[in-house]
Amino acid sequence: MPDTVIDYAAVFRLLPGMVALLTPDLVYADANDEFLYSSGRTRDQLIGRYLFDVFPDNPNDPSATGMRNLAASLRRVVETGERDAMALQRYDVESADRPGEWEERYWSPVNAPVLDSDGRVVLLVHRVEEVTELIRARGRPTSGRGRVLEAELYTRARELQELNERLRTAHAREREVALALQSAMLPVTLPSWDARIAVRYRPAVGSLNVCGDWYDLVDLPGDRIGVAVGDVVGHGLVAAGVMGQLRSALSATSRVAEGPAKALEVLGLYARSVDGAENTTVVETCIDWAAHTITYSSAGHLPPLLVRLDGTVDHLDQATDPPLGARPEHLPRPQATTAFGSGDTLVLYTDGLVERRGEDIDTSLDRLAAALVRHREADPERVADALLVDLLPVGGATDDTALVVVRL
Repeated sequence: MPDTVIDYAAVFRLLPGMVALLTPDLVYADANDEFLYSSGRTRDQLIGRYLFDVFPDNPNDPSATGMRNLAASLRRVVETGERDAMALQRYDVESADRPGEWEERYWSPVNAPVLDSDGRVVLLVHRVEEVTELIRARGRPTSGRGRVLEAELYTRARELQELNERLRTAHAREREVALALQSAMLPVTLPSWDARIAVRYRPAVGSLNVCGDWYDLVDLPGDRIGVAVGDVVGHGLVAAGVMGQLRSALSATSRVAEGPAKALEVLGLYARSVDGAENTTVVETCIDWAAHTITYSSAGHLPPLLVRLDGTVDHLDQATDPPLGARPEHLPRPQATTAFGSGDTLVLYTDGLVERRGEDIDTSLDRLAAALVRHREADPERVADALLVDLLPVGGATDDTALVVVRL
């Protein structure tokens, strides 16, 4: 058996359930035999055609929601890269033999992504179980326990569908509020060296994925600036609120502390009194323009990258400690200093920019470094835009992204 070659195309065609493959643009790429048979369509009527051109809503039913609900589910899969199981749907289908005549049909769909090596959704697996006969059985005489079970199943399915709609509405409202709160707490003005700095913030896709990423930039005495990025564990309003407290505290502390390590020590002590601040990661850097040095300290955060004019890339990873609140005792945090040359570029970021499901973090960082080398001669604004285009998935990332680019 280990030497047996499996013909997966043949297996797909003969799967006992209805399965179709869609592109992220919702065009049919393939469909198995059961899907063709149960939908009453030929391969020529499906492959290469837009899903809702083949299966539109019943124009005779103004209350039809099947197309809208299916489109929303498929968009969620494209945006989040995660499986989505739908509640029972009524989705009428036009008869292939009698155009203009619509058949009342009920379906239980599940949609799942197929990801490439970069975590991008390249195909959608659309699996459907038809339950029309079960629903119609409600109107036929059945005996005893069978009738009760059918009625309960139909009622529960309808209740689940209504609950899903209410939850999605509530989640959308929470996302809107959290985004507004997070936007209000992120700095809107840059330090005096703003011509050399570009900042970006991109929220995660999906209603519940607003997270606690932040960036901060402050003028410091002695021809210096402080640059920091951080990431609070969690999602939604709670994470956004914790983010605001920690960012404000670090912004104030960095102005008076003797270096990034001391600033993170104070922030760590403060985080112990903030619910939800545990395991927050943050990196603080101090750029000294006169001395041409970067002093930094990291609380469990991904390393800033320093790309030099000659194309070499340094990972600033020589002063990394556990995240905030990750250990019970208070210990001094490490600090390191590196020199920079005029024209070098410093980049700080959160994990939404680089991390991809199932990929080693070193591979992710190598991709970021390569992109930085390609764009190192561009101005900071163009570098920031290029990094977002090169590194974020087409449908958006499932985690927030904060990015700071500094031309040194």
